Amino acid sequence: MNTTTKNLADLGGRILLATIFLVAGIQKIGGYAGTQGYMESMGVPGMLLPLVIVLEIGGAIAIIAGWRTRLVAFLLAGFSLLSAFIFHRAPGDAMQAILFMKNLAIAGGFLLLVARGPGEWSLDAGRKSLTMPEARRA
Repeated sequence: MNTTTKNLADLGGRILLATIFLVAGIQKIGGYAGTQGYMESMGVPGMLLPLVIVLEIGGAIAIIAGWRTRLVAFLLAGFSLLSAFIFHRAPGDAMQAILFMKNLAIAGGFLLLVARGPGEWSLDAGRKSLTMPEARRA
């Protein structure tokens, strides 16, 4: 695989993986009261909703830009797993089973980012090349 194709795949993968969180965070702002009520009905304090929104929107933007990718991907993987077990663990409900598996798959994608990093087309790579110019030549 040539470098351009790899870089495009890295960027495209980050965008596709993060988009669900960007959209979900924005929708939570528009449906704040309903989301807060749903969280509370599942035993999660509604006062955590602002933190969830910041994590989803800020995390998505960071992943897309490739900024602090490994850390943010680790946090979003954990968030995805927690969400799966809190909100989608309903044995016998086919839709919840699908949503549970979706969250597991998303967590897996984020763990790949933790292991591999964001790729060359990222702020992390740009920052690394500024602090370690020889890393770009390697």
